[in-house]
Amino acid sequence: MKKKICLFCVAFLLHSPSLFGAERLSLEEAIEILKTRNLEIQAADYDVAAAQADKDAAFGAHFGKLDLIQDVARSNDAGNVFGFKLASREANFGDFGFSDFMACQGATPPAYCANILTREPNDLNYPEDRNFFQTKLKYEVPLFAGFKINGYNDIAQAMAKMKTLEKEQLLNEKIYETRKSFYDMSLLQDAIANLEIILKNIETLENMTQEMIAVGYAKKVDLLEVQAKKGNVARLVRQMQSNQELLYHYISFLLNQEVKAIQPPSSDVNEPHFSDEEILRRNIDIQKAHTGLEVRSSMVDVAQASYYPTLGAFAEISTADDTFLGDASDHKSYTLGARLSWNLFSGGGDYAAVEKSRVEKLKTKTQVELAKKGIILQVAKIRTEIKTFDAEIDSLQKELALANEIYKNYEGRYREKLSSMSDVIIKQSEQIQKILQLQEAKNKRNERIFALEKLAHGEQL
Repeated sequence: MKKKICLFCVAFLLHSPSLFGAERLSLEEAIEILKTRNLEIQAADYDVAAAQADKDAAFGAHFGKLDLIQDVARSNDAGNVFGFKLASREANFGDFGFSDFMACQGATPPAYCANILTREPNDLNYPEDRNFFQTKLKYEVPLFAGFKINGYNDIAQAMAKMKTLEKEQLLNEKIYETRKSFYDMSLLQDAIANLEIILKNIETLENMTQEMIAVGYAKKVDLLEVQAKKGNVARLVRQMQSNQELLYHYISFLLNQEVKAIQPPSSDVNEPHFSDEEILRRNIDIQKAHTGLEVRSSMVDVAQASYYPTLGAFAEISTADDTFLGDASDHKSYTLGARLSWNLFSGGGDYAAVEKSRVEKLKTKTQVELAKKGIILQVAKIRTEIKTFDAEIDSLQKELALANEIYKNYEGRYREKLSSMSDVIIKQSEQIQKILQLQEAKNKRNERIFALEKLAHGEQL
């Protein structure tokens, strides 16, 4: 009864790490933290936001632009001053030099006014300095641009989609790295547990050898062999513990927060069951390739826009005076207009640009098909490797079970002086070798399964 109570307490403590001041992070919790705190993912979010802003800007071109133009000037240039007065509706006959013309009426002698039309009027040519304030609102809108604006809008939408896919791909990669780190930790813990069992067996063997030396049934060299093997196993344990510490550092880097303890999942990962069609449909690289094809199609539309005329309209309202907004209502004016522009000949440049866009589209289409075949090839290769590792793991598990039994047998034979210490150490080395081989095979199998899931853009927790 006491033994059961002790076992219950040990189990409770193992599953209650908070009692030791450490929260054990699960894989599901780690992935949720990763999505919000990983710095690379945050940077990708900014890229998506920037691409969305570019898309909004491209769509805004449909609505034209409204400008407020405020001119402030002072001049005594004859053309400027006369133009200022016309713009502010304040020009008078005196501005045309009529004072000189009227002076000739009834003038004596008559010769004074000879050739009056060739006289240079002083008021027109040498006006006084004048201020000019003009406030203008001008609205311009494209009515038809040969589908170019639509084409650029489609390109901007496709690029925004591309950035979103790139962010999803980065997230998929970071989830892959997080899951692999958690499963690597689980395998390391399993291997350490097995090596610690072996270490305890060696310590038992060491004590037994010391007792046998005391009664003359063993030699000191037997003890040295046992102690050397003990040091070798202890070194392997320390190496694996160091690898555990490095994994904690890497997980902390991925999650952008310190992680000291995790809940390792089962070291065995089930192979996902994705069909080739489903993988092609979900694969991000394929989705990006299709988005690139959409961009190329839109670029063909943009190039073909040079064959069409462009039509735009504008409207403006303004007021001008020698003071800011002086007599604004009386001096206001408006202008309405439209412009049609059509390039009829460009030396064949437009045709060449369209043909280049079409060729690039065909090239991208070919690359999409090549990418699909490449993905299918990768999937077939990964599935073959998983099957190979499954067979290897099954064989190594049986070999490890056999190595454990053989070691126990040789340990018993050594007690009965039927085998040497060297034989026992050799069998124990084989036992350790099988543990390390099994861990390596499981690591490789897990990595291939995660790679398959990454191709299918999906994680199975």
